[in-house]
Amino acid sequence: MVSKYLEALTNDEYKDLTAKLLKIQSNICYICQESIDLVLHDTNIDHIIPLANKGKDIEENFAVTHASCNKSKQDSDLRISRILAKLRKIQKDVSEKDNGRSASLEDVLKFYGGSSYEFKYKIEDNKLSYSFPDINDNKIYYSEIFEDNLSNEKTVFLHIPIEYLFHDRLINPRGINNSVSLLVKEFYKGNPQLHISLARIKDGKIVIFDGQHKAVAQILLNSKKLLLRLFLSPDVDRLTETNTNAGSILRQIAFDKSIMRQLNNTLYYERIKRYQSEHSFGDDNFDFSEQQLVDYFKGERINIRKYIIDSLKHSITYSADNKLKDYIDFEGKAKGLPLSYSAFEKTFLSIFLDSKLILTTNIGYKTDEGNNPRELEIYQLVKLLNIIAEVIYIGKFNPDIGVSRIEQKIIDKKDADITDDHLIAYRISKEEIIYNWLLFLQKVVESYFSTTGKIFDKNKLFQTPFDDQLWHNLEIFVKNLVKLPLWKDRGMASTIFSGKNNYDFWKHVFKTGKTTDGVSVLINPLNYVEMIRE
Repeated sequence: MVSKYLEALTNDEYKDLTAKLLKIQSNICYICQESIDLVLHDTNIDHIIPLANKGKDIEENFAVTHASCNKSKQDSDLRISRILAKLRKIQKDVSEKDNGRSASLEDVLKFYGGSSYEFKYKIEDNKLSYSFPDINDNKIYYSEIFEDNLSNEKTVFLHIPIEYLFHDRLINPRGINNSVSLLVKEFYKGNPQLHISLARIKDGKIVIFDGQHKAVAQILLNSKKLLLRLFLSPDVDRLTETNTNAGSILRQIAFDKSIMRQLNNTLYYERIKRYQSEHSFGDDNFDFSEQQLVDYFKGERINIRKYIIDSLKHSITYSADNKLKDYIDFEGKAKGLPLSYSAFEKTFLSIFLDSKLILTTNIGYKTDEGNNPRELEIYQLVKLLNIIAEVIYIGKFNPDIGVSRIEQKIIDKKDADITDDHLIAYRISKEEIIYNWLLFLQKVVESYFSTTGKIFDKNKLFQTPFDDQLWHNLEIFVKNLVKLPLWKDRGMASTIFSGKNNYDFWKHVFKTGKTTDGVSVLINPLNYVEMIRE
């Protein structure tokens, strides 16, 4: 809403008010809390409490902000925007320091002085006694222990200072998503949280495994203690499975696919440990197969199969050697990266991995020789991803430019900062395009094996060792793919690349060189034999 107070001011009066407010604010922007220099920065005066929220149109309800902060503020209430700006700063710092990692409850706790001390407690007469001596609170508190009738899990309800709280990376590896801003607004109104955070004790520390976003919102609002339900000596495997099911089968929480893979990876290794324990195997004895695991855990065969495949996908995606992961958007909301995790899974992982293949060879088969089928599959797929990353993305795709409105910028002649390399990487990364050129890459492998007389199984393509010549062929294919003129043809911004075409459209383009309407796009149809010639 327009401020009649500000509109009535002359230019000099507006400048005087800006100077007066800045003095009150110690020359600090109300939103981002960084310095304001009137020579270097454009500024705005805005209502702290918006008029729409019954804020008054008076001097006491005004604050000065950087013009850029005011433009990008996340809420009309400047108090909320200031809180969310602090969160954005935490997220940015974490991303810059930790190779693009998303901030989590762990990072927010550390920023606000949390996660400092172990939890000291005793259990007597069905009560938990505890104290917080590290923060000079030596009072002994008592809480009744409750036992769930169905799971027999024992829990207590506690009010815990943030200095004694940690984030549970094992059960809940998620980062913070946009829902936290909604929770900040909700709690700021004084509305209660309907479901409190859940925690357990691990290595003497209270770790929160559920309700991360609620906890973050409260901490951002300067809560020094959090109310939570603490599980005492829980079955961690069962908690992990329950938390996973909440995000998949029950749809109670919004886990993205990459996090589901990570959780299922944890569950897979828990099942391996159980199998070893229940068969009196040592920790280093893997003389049993994936199929034996499926058969042994009869009541959850479907889940075990899923755990195995998801563990494989997780190992490839999050391999320390995988250079492509720096160009994958795992959160599903960023505009700076060319590949969404969903697209990565629907293309790379779906084409090169058989999601139904469960091996009958022992898990430790040929490990000592370096030819374990799964290890070889992971190693070779990561190596292929690295070839693609080096040829298409590294030093070519600029995250600062990102993927937002690229074609429209070209149409509007506002593309001076978009290099040909960036444009090529952007266009070649579209899900429907990647899928189709990866099928040609698959043909390169199959053709090489056939030509050299190697016996291979299409479902286990990357479990067969690749020769140096085959790796060379794959690299040449990707290099020749990048050189195709259509990727950097800016005249196609308003035609071929103006909207999202489906998989069949690009299948037809690569097969015929033309669109389904007969418009020439390629000089010749794509030929994988020609594409591996230097």
